[in-house]
Amino acid sequence: MDKQNVVIGKSDVVSTPLGLGTNAVGGTNLFPNLQDNTGVEIVKTGLDNGIKLLDTAFAYGMGHSEELIGQAIKDYKRDQIVISSKAAQDTSTGDVTINNSPAFLKKAVDDSLMRLKTDYIDIFYIHFPDEKTPKNEAVATLNELKKAGKIRAIGVSNFSLAQIKEANQDNYVDVVENEYSLLHRDAEKDVFPYLHDHKISFVPFFPLASGLLTGKYSKTVTFPEDDIRHDNPDFKGDRFAKIVDKVSSIKSIADSHDATVAQTILAWYIANPEISVVIPGAKKASQVESNAKALDVRLSDSEYKQIDDTFKEF
Repeated sequence: MDKQNVVIGKSDVVSTPLGLGTNAVGGTNLFPNLQDNTGVEIVKTGLDNGIKLLDTAFAYGMGHSEELIGQAIKDYKRDQIVISSKAAQDTSTGDVTINNSPAFLKKAVDDSLMRLKTDYIDIFYIHFPDEKTPKNEAVATLNELKKAGKIRAIGVSNFSLAQIKEANQDNYVDVVENEYSLLHRDAEKDVFPYLHDHKISFVPFFPLASGLLTGKYSKTVTFPEDDIRHDNPDFKGDRFAKIVDKVSSIKSIADSHDATVAQTILAWYIANPEISVVIPGAKKASQVESNAKALDVRLSDSEYKQIDDTFKEF
């Protein structure tokens, strides 16, 4: 099981199967104490270590992540980088509302291009569905922008299967980015078969499940009340203990590849035929460097199946 490059949907965008999630690059509204220079270093480290796709969004720092990426990529060849960005958060009234209207999406793409200091965005996603815009109309607007050369591939994110089908009435959708991991596998039942039948790529977010799949937790760890993991069911009681045991059982496979558990889990996603690009995030450059080594981990068919079976109940 080996894939060096992946084509995004029906577009001509080609990426490495490992990307970089950049919500901690400039996402000061999401994480405390982020430093701009660290964010720029994270992006450059990814590009210097064989990672081609940078996944960002307006919502990460309300445009600041895009600005830092624009700063980081100026010394690199643009055609060697795949930039994906997302928008839906409308701040024009002072409040944050979700907007998929054609006028909003056109302005969002232009604003994104300006912040990224680039002429085109490789993949542009509607970040969240709004409650009133017909999804095929929103996607038709992105198709206009694709024809104009402003974007190269059309994506939707956080869409249910029904919303994906509505968005794809004209067969314009190239890629879906939704939550999926070895611990959250609902997409396998209904979303994956539809995407497969319609040549739509899939990019999972939270692939390492807030660090749970990295092997760094013991059963005795506790989280303070202001930590987002405190109320996360994955980090509670019997489920948490079971997950920790399952992750520990992957260590023997990791050791046989001289790899970490996180690298081995990422290698599973890379080998998964239903997944196009996996986009783990990072808060420091050393994490990016470590994640990039997953590209060198080649799981055998039996190892892939063993990992798959280990987490089948989730």
